[in-house]
Amino acid sequence: MELDKINFSRRGIYWIHEKLNEKQFLIFSSVLVGLSAGLAAVILKLFVNFIKVYILEGWLLNYNYKYIYLGLPLIGIGITVFIVNKFFKGKLSRGTVNILHSIAKKGSFLPLHQMYSHIITSGLTVGFGGSAGLESPIVSTGAAIGSNYAKRYKLSYKERTLLLAAGAAGGIAGAFNAPIAGVLFALEVILVDISITAFIPLLIAAASGALLSKIILNESILLIFQTRQPFDYYNIPYYLVLGLLTAITSLYYVNVFDKVETKFKAVKSKYLRWIIGAILLAVLFAFFPSLFGEGYNSIKTLAQIEPEKLITNSIIGPYITNQWLILLFILGVMLLKAFAVGITLGSGGNGGNFAPSLFVGAYLGFVFSYFLMILGFHYVPVSNFTLVAMAGLLSGVFHAPLTAIFLIAEITGGYELMIPLMLVSSISYTIVKYFHPVSLDVKKLIKKGTIISEDKDISILGKIETKEMIETNFSVIHFKTSLREIVEIIKHSKRNVFPVINKYNKLLGLIQLDNIREEMFNQDLYDKVIAKELMIKPLAVINKEDDIFKIMKKFEESGQWNLPVVDKGHYVGFLSKSSILTKYRSELLASV
Repeated sequence: MELDKINFSRRGIYWIHEKLNEKQFLIFSSVLVGLSAGLAAVILKLFVNFIKVYILEGWLLNYNYKYIYLGLPLIGIGITVFIVNKFFKGKLSRGTVNILHSIAKKGSFLPLHQMYSHIITSGLTVGFGGSAGLESPIVSTGAAIGSNYAKRYKLSYKERTLLLAAGAAGGIAGAFNAPIAGVLFALEVILVDISITAFIPLLIAAASGALLSKIILNESILLIFQTRQPFDYYNIPYYLVLGLLTAITSLYYVNVFDKVETKFKAVKSKYLRWIIGAILLAVLFAFFPSLFGEGYNSIKTLAQIEPEKLITNSIIGPYITNQWLILLFILGVMLLKAFAVGITLGSGGNGGNFAPSLFVGAYLGFVFSYFLMILGFHYVPVSNFTLVAMAGLLSGVFHAPLTAIFLIAEITGGYELMIPLMLVSSISYTIVKYFHPVSLDVKKLIKKGTIISEDKDISILGKIETKEMIETNFSVIHFKTSLREIVEIIKHSKRNVFPVINKYNKLLGLIQLDNIREEMFNQDLYDKVIAKELMIKPLAVINKEDDIFKIMKKFEESGQWNLPVVDKGHYVGFLSKSSILTKYRSELLASV
């Protein structure tokens, strides 16, 4: 029965596709993708809330199991590791790295299972206390929905990429009930080459996702702030200092998170990673309970200037007896969040850095303003600084200042803080950009050899996979082969260049037909000359791991149209410049 309904829906969409032109169908599709991504965000938020209300609060608190929550990440991350190994072959690509790689290298195709796998695994990880965010899994889910929808209805690469981004926009909009932030996130983080025609589908998808979130989700589940003090321009100097602090903290967060996650990935056993991670998280939660889970409730607590609530379940809580100790406690939570997230994700959990960035920003803003308040600057609005610093961290960590500005503006219900939001976000972004020219996700892609650029030509070139273009139908000649044998090889070959190798398949040089014509017609040399004496050194050699830009540079500098390819010195084949240019032209046409 359910299958009949699905098939009926598909036939209905096919019928609509036939009746509408391409632009109209793209708009229609963006509504469906946006609603689906928004629904995915709602389901994930409700799933995590269900675990919190009915398992953590309902069961544990009713039976007064005060500290049993410390072991819950062991359960959540453990189930996640089991599911990933059992059902997804031990691999589940996380975050925007996976999305950007699919756009650049895989034609914007994302695996079908990503439409549901991130909801299950991140829900379990974060629901049972993993210190990570849900927004990155929501973005991955929304992008997969858009990609697979486009694949199902045979849309072009450009339309597929646009619907992938629309799914991401709908997911962010649904997660925060913030449609403008959803659109800007798609533009700043997902789409590096964008035209004005893309805005309408993105706007519609984001509005659809936000609408669904607005209808279904209770405000207590969302990150929403109602109270806010008016902006006072006398506080501008303090906001400038806050911008500098958010930049420094962003650099700290990115570096620490990356190192911790990398250290965990160096542990070969996935189950050992899980056990070590769970133990470390339990220790952190015992001292700093607000590191447990997403942490959005603690952000609201800080915005309401009630920091004493954060020490309630800490084992060091009874020893925190004055404002200065509370300040140090909150500073400790802020600094340790990067460790907690790195441990959660490195040990096998699923989640992202979006929520943690907001978390660290809120704590930084509170620490800075609360410090000023203790010193006697009572006119400094603590709640405003708490909110504005969230934008600064998000801007610095994700290199997405516009997303940061409008997200905080939307979740606070207005634009009264627009000036400090713009100041802090731009300062943070500019400083971080100087030290880290690309975001952490793009940095990971570059390490893989994937190029992401706002320049259309560079972006298209970066999509070309040269490994698939290596030609191997060249006749190989051993360096001791006689001229007589070489002539026989040339007779049966359609090529005019021949790689010369040793017994270990190491490339020694090249024999070019034009260079040995005189010797070929001198039969007295047939048994006297060997390949080693006839070969020449190649003007350039391509390493198999070279990226497209290194390869093109070697072609330009050598002036050659065919260059040999080696893998650690071993001969692999040849690359043709004309083949690369042909591939570039086809990619360019596909992107128009």
